[in-house]
Amino acid sequence: MKSFIILSILLLISTNLQAEENLKFYIKKALKNNFQLNAERKSLESAKQSKNISRSEFLPSITLSGEQNSNTSTNRTNQNGVSLPDSSSDSESKTFSVEQKIFSGFKGFNTFKKSELETQKAKISLKKVEQQTILDSAASYFDLIFKFKNEKFNLLNISLFERQVESDSARLQKGEITLTDLAQSESSLAGANANLIKAQTELLASKTNFEMITRQKAPNIENLSEKLVLILPKTLKKSLELANLNNADLLISQLDYEIAVKDLNIERARLSPSASINYSKSENKDYSSTVDDLDQERVKATVTWPIIKGGENISSIKRSAFNKQRYQLMFQDMKSKIITETSNSWSKYQSSKSVLQATKSQLKAAEIANEGITLEYDSGNTRTTLELIQSRSLLLESRIAFAKAEKDFFISQFELAKQLGSLSIKSIK
Repeated sequence: MKSFIILSILLLISTNLQAEENLKFYIKKALKNNFQLNAERKSLESAKQSKNISRSEFLPSITLSGEQNSNTSTNRTNQNGVSLPDSSSDSESKTFSVEQKIFSGFKGFNTFKKSELETQKAKISLKKVEQQTILDSAASYFDLIFKFKNEKFNLLNISLFERQVESDSARLQKGEITLTDLAQSESSLAGANANLIKAQTELLASKTNFEMITRQKAPNIENLSEKLVLILPKTLKKSLELANLNNADLLISQLDYEIAVKDLNIERARLSPSASINYSKSENKDYSSTVDDLDQERVKATVTWPIIKGGENISSIKRSAFNKQRYQLMFQDMKSKIITETSNSWSKYQSSKSVLQATKSQLKAAEIANEGITLEYDSGNTRTTLELIQSRSLLLESRIAFAKAEKDFFISQFELAKQLGSLSIKSIK
């Protein structure tokens, strides 16, 4: 029983470690801690409040006010110059007022609709930043894995060349090779050390970038999972259809145009008549020298119609009309841009898939060739030192090329999904 409990705990710990070493874990951390994303969330909350503010224009406004006066009169005289006694009076009043706008030339309606569009735009802007954060997190994750593999391959390459230099030194003493062959091996070892320094520097930079994006310390890279499934369309036509419906940049551009239309309607409404009704009730004490208390009720209807304001309204309408045309042209341009960018992302995705298969075949062939040449060289056959060095260089290049192709293939999937507007934490399997 005790052994079973210990085994269960070990399995639980192992499961938690695996959960913390996959891509979704670090994407969730990035989405939670990204400053720009948090700023967009605040922007969305602000847009919602703007919507509530514009809605308030349709509701009545209620005002309660009070006033208290104290007057003292001194040095009073009548028309004959006779002094009059000093006097003082105190008065107070309370007023309750309700005002309701009846009509404002559809200005309030268009302002409310504009605030709704701005709220939608804030939601899509938030989604856009979320998608960019997911893409950046995935790119840094797979780049970290690639740079780790690159360092590992270079370390293995140095190990091979060190053994070769030792072997060549022994063979030189036996007269099996020349001093030139040994110099070639030593030169290759020096080059391999230089490549390792470069690989280590790139790995350090990749770790720094990963930590900046995810706000998490770089993990043990050997345990990182490269398993990934993203649901993507199988044809370019379907990709273009999805991008036309869901691409964040396109939707934002469309909303900018619709907001410009509402701005134009609002400016036109400023030239229309407006009407409001006001009801007030007041209570007055010590109203005058002859009236002690006075209660008043008043209903007032007001109609205003701006005729001219020095040309300001007309110019504002023209300005809004030009802005509407501007955003309409930008929306049309964005449509063409999205078609081009989606086609490029689709081509890059297909190309990276083909490159991955090609480099995989290249790596397999390089491994077979290097194994054969190494055996022939070590057995003292006709293989030269230069051929062995070239074989190992080709193997190293093939390993790095295949690892890079894997990284590019994974990232191309995220780039395409972002272009289609379908990239989210839920879409990653």
